[in-house]
Amino acid sequence: PVYETRAEGQALWERCADRGLPVVAVREGERGYVVRYDLGHLDAELSESALRDLRDHVRSARSYAVRVDPLSGTEAVGGETGHVAGDLHAPTERDARELASRVSAFVFDESNRV
Repeated sequence: PVYETRAEGQALWERCADRGLPVVAVREGERGYVVRYDLGHLDAELSESALRDLRDHVRSARSYAVRVDPLSGTEAVGGETGHVAGDLHAPTERDARELASRVSAFVFDESNRV
């Protein structure tokens, strides 16, 4: 889902928490769109291999070359990817929705969580 206000985002998080689901949502940012994922309310996180695979998958889908931060991979994926939560950037809503669908595949797969 796409949300615009903090209140809408909070309501989305609460619905997902009540259902025991991870959050993957798109919001409009100052310079494009942000795909946010969060597993914190589930007391779970992505495994090291799942996080590495997620970063590789997102990086390979980018249409532009970026420098890679060897420690975090942040620049290489166009945002922040962490074990519990992440924010990934996209220029358009369409791109953000496509990115969110890619991220969802990793986040909703329970075998990727520890």
